[in-house]
Amino acid sequence: MIRVFGDSSRGLAHLTDRPDFALVGILRVPTAQASPWQALVRRLGMAVLLLAVATAVVYFGRDGYHDNARERMSLLDSAYYATVTLSTTGYGDITPVTPTARLINILVVTPLRILFLIVLVGTTLAVLTERSRQAFKIQRWRHSVRNHTVVVGYGTKGRTAIDAMLGDGVQASNIVVVDTDPVVLEAAANAGLVTVLGSATRSDVLHLAGVARASAVVVAANRDDTAVLVTLTAREINPKARISAAVREAENTHLLRQSGADSVVVSSETAGRLLGIATTTPSVVEMIEDLLTPEAGFAISEREVDPEEIGGSPRHLRDIVLGVVRAGVLIRVGDPETDALETGDKLLYLRRVQS
Repeated sequence: MIRVFGDSSRGLAHLTDRPDFALVGILRVPTAQASPWQALVRRLGMAVLLLAVATAVVYFGRDGYHDNARERMSLLDSAYYATVTLSTTGYGDITPVTPTARLINILVVTPLRILFLIVLVGTTLAVLTERSRQAFKIQRWRHSVRNHTVVVGYGTKGRTAIDAMLGDGVQASNIVVVDTDPVVLEAAANAGLVTVLGSATRSDVLHLAGVARASAVVVAANRDDTAVLVTLTAREINPKARISAAVREAENTHLLRQSGADSVVVSSETAGRLLGIATTTPSVVEMIEDLLTPEAGFAISEREVDPEEIGGSPRHLRDIVLGVVRAGVLIRVGDPETDALETGDKLLYLRRVQS
């Protein structure tokens, strides 16, 4: 849902000039989820590894250490020294001097102390670690993102558009959602989508979403004036991206096309036509819904013309061809221009989807 007024990103000018760590909470890159037990085991494993490294360092340099209990340090003495050092225990008036006491200190006392520290400061460490990891992921994503799709608005239209793209095989990591509502962006992030918090009417927000390097932009705003402004801004940033936009009123279609939209869908009129058709021929509406749903049944697809099909008529092909795209222009089957297919033509045909 896109709202021009009450934008939560107000005051965040020049987002693209901010360091990556300052974008945490604005730009969100999905992170693979792991169970708490896996995270705990991984952290304990890292602690044991660090302890082993410290022990090895002390043991190989044991000639430089002095032990009040004996003249020469053993491996156990080195492990004890590493343990009390890493756990910030320090040295007091009571210190274990026998191997048994020191072994108990290593195996019992120190793990209890570590568990205490985890309980005491675990939450703070987790927050700091998550922010650092998110900042690193943002940095890596901003340097690597290319040829993705930016979806402006995660309302009903935006979610449905994304579902259609995912059904057609587009990877969730190649979709970026821009919205001003943190609640809907949380849902988008849980779906594995990259999210940007801010108004898409601002050029710096679109730059942060990578519109300059995107291959397509979907404008699914709830207001026509917002859709026009977003389209105009996106076209200025990326003259080559394919921009698809939705409007509620047909009278605003020409404004979107003048702003740079390649495709314009009139949502209210399209829904009205389907409602009218449903009163007389409901099976037609069912078939249209089937064509628009990529999960099962039939779907409209596009493919290149095969070399052996050049020169022939699309009406004689095995596929049910609906149209021919030639030089970027759609020509319906039945038009004399489509009687002979040419090199570089693309076919719009019906494809059966395996459920």
